[in-house]
Amino acid sequence: MREIGHFIGGKHVAGKSGRSSNVFNPATGEVQATLALAGVEEIRAAVANAREVQPKWAATNPQRRARVFFRFVELLNKHMDELATLLSSEHGKTVEDSKGDLVRGLEVCEFVCGIPHLQKGEFTEGAGPAIDMYSMRQPVGIGAGITPFNFPAMIPMWMFAPAIACGNAFILKPSERDPSVPLRLAELMIEAGLPAGILNVVNGDKAAVDAILTDPDIGAVTFVGSTPIARYVYGTAAMNGKRAQCFGGAKNHMIIMPDADMDQAVNALMGAGYGSAGERCMAISVAVPVGEETANRLVDALTPKIESLRIGPYTDEKADMGPLVTKEAYARVNGLIDRGVEQGAKLVVDGRGFKLQGYEDGYFVGGSLFDHVTPDMDIYKTEIFGPVLSVVRAHNYEEALSLPMKHEYGNGVAIYTRDGDAARDFAARINIGMVGINVPIPVPLAYHSFGGWKASSFGDLNQHGMDSIKFWTRTKTVTARWPSGIKDGAEFVMPTMK
Repeated sequence: MREIGHFIGGKHVAGKSGRSSNVFNPATGEVQATLALAGVEEIRAAVANAREVQPKWAATNPQRRARVFFRFVELLNKHMDELATLLSSEHGKTVEDSKGDLVRGLEVCEFVCGIPHLQKGEFTEGAGPAIDMYSMRQPVGIGAGITPFNFPAMIPMWMFAPAIACGNAFILKPSERDPSVPLRLAELMIEAGLPAGILNVVNGDKAAVDAILTDPDIGAVTFVGSTPIARYVYGTAAMNGKRAQCFGGAKNHMIIMPDADMDQAVNALMGAGYGSAGERCMAISVAVPVGEETANRLVDALTPKIESLRIGPYTDEKADMGPLVTKEAYARVNGLIDRGVEQGAKLVVDGRGFKLQGYEDGYFVGGSLFDHVTPDMDIYKTEIFGPVLSVVRAHNYEEALSLPMKHEYGNGVAIYTRDGDAARDFAARINIGMVGINVPIPVPLAYHSFGGWKASSFGDLNQHGMDSIKFWTRTKTVTARWPSGIKDGAEFVMPTMK
């Protein structure tokens, strides 16, 4: 059986803690590898490697740092099929979906190829008598990223690409459920010319996370996962003097106005609700049709499409979605469907009990659809993270708008309409971080920033875009005056530019 360790100092190393966990094939339920779980010793070894080489990397001119990412992008494209298949084998999502995971990460790597421009400071000539003033953006030093299972390629690249491009070293702690692609990305970064020790991958659980959060040499931490853990990571990092950006859960609504193109809205809901078996933080899990006629048309159109979803292992090229990632996720999603029925929602399509011939022990859940869901139900309040769509009927636009406004999460939201006034009003008033207008999954492109509001995000700066450059650098401001402009004698008043 395959044994997976860590990647420290540019090479694979075995675990030393004596602890391990299993990596499963979600389609079969079989163990396919054992994963070493790091303790404090492995984290310190990674930090020691990073601390040794980071100053030289920070002093490397930005053009040369950018060239590493130019080569890395070439290698990602070259190895796309290999990486996507490896990702799918541990996560369970379809290969084409895995390619999307990789490409969205690749786009951030393309963005940071512009680091010579992105990291520029500002300059003011003659800010005062013979005084010039300028600012510099310098790296934090050593950063760390803690990533979730659902995007084992995209989110690590969202984190380490801007951090490393800015001159930092980086410690990556990926999910224990699908660790192989992050390790392969680290190999490709070395092949692209990154010095050994700048990117270290350390696998682990809470022990590794706590070691990262309390390590005195790590200056910044970024996290994506559930909201309770995001709160914990953010609070612990702050108490230990680190800057942190932590992204949590979501409950994304899509409002369907009476004038919407119903075919377009239904197709959008199918992809956004059931793609990747709903295991996306930007998945649409709540549909809000405005008016009874709109609701009836929507449910009637969705039902046969959900019933005809093709569900299969990642090796099935025609599959629309695969299994959930673990047995625990399978039990949790089925339990939430049970609670929805118990609390009075109408289960229009029931995905429980789905079995696939030859894959009876896989973690498959069929697509499920609830109607007449109300805001007091668990299936509405909770992030299900599975192929379950809830329909909450609204009498009018204001009622529909109030639902995502009142929800504790504020990651993403969408509206489908032909009415420009309604769309503009919606975008202006909604208290959600990412908004789609006739776009079901409004994940911004790499040169804009990704991040939610409310309990979906903790910290002042978002992922990728210019926010990432600000997060991974510290501003140093220099005020300079040369001897020819200096008067004799001491000045005892506060300096001004009078």
